[in-house]
Amino acid sequence: MDLDEIKYNESGLVPVIVQDAENGQVLMFAYANKESLRKTMETGRTHFWSRSRQKLWMKGEESGNVQEVVDMFFDCDSDTVLVLVRQTGVACHTGRRSCFFVSVEGNEKSSPSFGSESGDRTLDEVFRVIEDRKRNPREGSYVSGLFEKGVDKILKKIGEEAGETIIGAKNGDRDEIVYETADLWFHSLIALSYFGITPEDIYRELGKRFGKPRESYRNKS
Repeated sequence: MDLDEIKYNESGLVPVIVQDAENGQVLMFAYANKESLRKTMETGRTHFWSRSRQKLWMKGEESGNVQEVVDMFFDCDSDTVLVLVRQTGVACHTGRRSCFFVSVEGNEKSSPSFGSESGDRTLDEVFRVIEDRKRNPREGSYVSGLFEKGVDKILKKIGEEAGETIIGAKNGDRDEIVYETADLWFHSLIALSYFGITPEDIYRELGKRFGKPRESYRNKS
């Protein structure tokens, strides 16, 4: 992308639309100048220009909700930039994933996405946040605290959550089973991250097993 081809306004700014690269959801709108666009391209993370603070800023520099750049485009008139990203956590300071959550009728709802909303996408998103908390520890973060306490604490939590899932199942309580299984999966993802394993590794292993008898793939050692 040639930054000199972009048509900046009288303040040296250009509108930037940020979109989820995986499901097409529009996440936010901001302004950038040439410097912030250059930083975005150099670092692979979105940078913008704050009109109120009159300074350059990186998305997620305080919250940890960074945006990893997948691709960048400018439109046919060269006066608007589109950035496709992988979003860590949420994009909006309100805690919503997208800044566009109020319809013109005044109803609160999330802006549409057009990709799959399958469970693996949710797991991947949660895992990205876990990875970020591991790489960039945050004071008061539950996940960062578990990594700091080490593998024994993480595995202890998995054991506790597995036991609570079993109790929920024994009770026949559907809501309890769902809640405790979510806790079990969450702490299992933390363990995967600790050992440098990703959900994709698990997906591949499950793919190898699909449609095959258990005896053909189980560990026989």
